[in-house]
Amino acid sequence: MYIDSHCHIDFPELMNDLPNLLANMQANRVTHALAISVDVSDWSRIQHIIETYPHIYGSVGTHPDYHDVHEPTVDELVTMLQHPKVIATGETGLDYFRLEGDLEWQRARFRNHIRAANLTNKPLIIHTRNAQDDTIRLMKEENAQDVGGVMHCFTETREVAQAALDLNFYISFSGIVSFKNAKTVHECAEYVPLERILIETDSPYLAPVPHRGRTNQPAWVMHVAERIAQIKGVSVEEVGRVTTENFKRCFKVEL
Repeated sequence: MYIDSHCHIDFPELMNDLPNLLANMQANRVTHALAISVDVSDWSRIQHIIETYPHIYGSVGTHPDYHDVHEPTVDELVTMLQHPKVIATGETGLDYFRLEGDLEWQRARFRNHIRAANLTNKPLIIHTRNAQDDTIRLMKEENAQDVGGVMHCFTETREVAQAALDLNFYISFSGIVSFKNAKTVHECAEYVPLERILIETDSPYLAPVPHRGRTNQPAWVMHVAERIAQIKGVSVEEVGRVTTENFKRCFKVEL
């Protein structure tokens, strides 16, 4: 079986077809999924999903790309993280790719998420793009290793992967690992021990081969597992088994 550790099924392009998406998950042995929050102002959509479907869990957080939105305080995050079906803090982190200028607000938001995670023991889901040095620095300064979590949709170098592993984090690979020219991602998938890997779709984005270019969905996480199995030289069943155990250990859940 497989678990999609990062998807956005509350986004309209997936939410409007949710019954079919859930049926496809079942048909492809994807037993659970983690629906990721990107704006606490819209968290009610995720709340509805996780309270309706027992096999879908949720997170609470505001994405670093979202600038002109309500800025959650530590106290607000802590309150929302108390929900019994919420198992993670985020998506949070740093992204210097799309935004320019003074990004201290982004770093302050990241610190607040780490602090809320440590107060609630809800692991972090970290996004980093063109900001790896500051990401690792803030993780260390705010003791992110105390709660751990996952570096999602990982596209950085082996050195960044090792720094995250040293801080008690898992490395999650998305459909990018199936792309022919994603050499750095392939190298990291080979480097990171299977016992520290999670798999995800990041749907509706980044559909894996053979569905590249289409709207992604949680059922297709199996193709991520297939590519990792090829890289690791193990069976896809083994990847499914180990990454499921990793998910349970990372997010402190019994499925």
